[in-house]
Amino acid sequence: MIDIRELGYFVAQAESLKGWQDYAEQVLGMMTADAPEGGLYVKMDERPFRMLIVEGSENGYLASGWELASEDAFAAATAELDEKGVAWEAGDAALCNQRGVQQLAILRDPAGNRHELYWGHRSDFQPFVSPQGVPRFVTGEMGLGHTVLPAPNFDETRDFLKNVLGFGLSDIMNHKPAPDADPLRIHFMHCNNARHHSLAIAEFPVPSGCVHVMVEVDSMSQVGRAHDRREAHNVKLSATLGEHLNDKMTSFYMKTPSGFDLEYGYGGLQVDWDEHSAFEFTRVSLWGHDFTVGQQ
Repeated sequence: MIDIRELGYFVAQAESLKGWQDYAEQVLGMMTADAPEGGLYVKMDERPFRMLIVEGSENGYLASGWELASEDAFAAATAELDEKGVAWEAGDAALCNQRGVQQLAILRDPAGNRHELYWGHRSDFQPFVSPQGVPRFVTGEMGLGHTVLPAPNFDETRDFLKNVLGFGLSDIMNHKPAPDADPLRIHFMHCNNARHHSLAIAEFPVPSGCVHVMVEVDSMSQVGRAHDRREAHNVKLSATLGEHLNDKMTSFYMKTPSGFDLEYGYGGLQVDWDEHSAFEFTRVSLWGHDFTVGQQ
């Protein structure tokens, strides 16, 4: 079984790198720097980047970067892909340099989502100093946060993520977009760390290629301050402040310049997987999280 340690980074595309730079620095409270090949690094901890934005004619989410522990773990992962007949492509030197890794394997799940397995992240050991005074984002061994990806062919995609990439099931939700509508499945999945979920898949298509990504801060005050910055910079609100039932995250959602949402939250559940029991929950949140504001 492939042993993924964390969501190390994601890659998005935007028509304007300047728009993402302003959003990252002024709203998210993150640092930015030029990336190789003309991209933009967005830095939120001691690593050079956790988000890579590349310029293109369309806005959208391009890839999720999943970290493996070592060269041996990478070799075992690619051998397992070969054994299971999963097509993959080795990242060339330029791509590995841009991602700041030693080796990279590119593959797609049955829904077409691009996953990049890598080992040996590069670090310059430069501290994170937020331009907005955010003390820290909760990352470390739990990775940058989580990503929620579309999976219209749900069963096939779920089985691939479980049986090939090694994700475990955290919780289940059957979402009804309307009282008389058929439920749409959302499964929350974890890898080898304590974060409640590093990945979730949703049983519907998403034009941007991603439902949302999540970043976590270490106090509710920082969530509130980010909410104020969002409002001051006229960033579209996608869901009001609320507390999720399953992972206990208190958060709000807003649009990114790449068209998908970003959840900015505090207090996410950390799980002992030997003690956890997966369950189905029937409402999104204990309170708040009005997603209809994003449709207005």
